[in-house]
Amino acid sequence: MFERYCNEQSHDGLEGGEGSFIAYGFWLTHVKLLQGQRDEAERRVRRLLSVANDLGLLSEEYDVSAQRQCGNFPQALSHVALINTVMAMGA
Repeated sequence: MFERYCNEQSHDGLEGGEGSFIAYGFWLTHVKLLQGQRDEAERRVRRLLSVANDLGLLSEEYDVSAQRQCGNFPQALSHVALINTVMAMGA
């Protein structure tokens, strides 16, 4: 998945163990689409949507090892990134 930054290399005083940043995953997917990699973008959207809960809601982060959403829930930024990416796919 996608991390905002590497906790092990940062000296920000925060504990490690941050989950993958869901909005970043959609942003990267949008870039893939803009680069003409539509098949890759569609694969990434499907993967990102697979972590949504039964109502389709997304959190701020996804813990890959525990296979669960974590962080702020629901997270508007994740949903805005999803909407922007899917809208670009339909254009």
